[in-house]
Amino acid sequence: MALPIILLLFSNIFMTFAWYGHLRNLNTSPLYIAILVSWGIAFLEYCFQVPANRLGSEHYSLPQLKIIQEVITMVVFAFFSTFYMKVAFSKNLIYASLCLVAATYFIFRK
Repeated sequence: MALPIILLLFSNIFMTFAWYGHLRNLNTSPLYIAILVSWGIAFLEYCFQVPANRLGSEHYSLPQLKIIQEVITMVVFAFFSTFYMKVAFSKNLIYASLCLVAATYFIFRK
């Protein structure tokens, strides 16, 4: 079922911005402003994450949902850090991603 995966993708995009976007956009703002903005973005994340997990639990086990979420997080973070935060793409990120691919294999294996 693709809908939970799509919802988790949107959820992770919002959460990545909530966790790290303030480092670029609000780095000169007071900390409480960054916290409030991040909470607002995190609310949007939950609007996608809760339905994704509810729908996903009808088709995937809890460990499978978690691994799917982690893989999506790594993909979103790779794009976010490279293209938005302008952090150089590294081999270590590739190695970590391969570990998640291996985890996905093991969690879905019968």
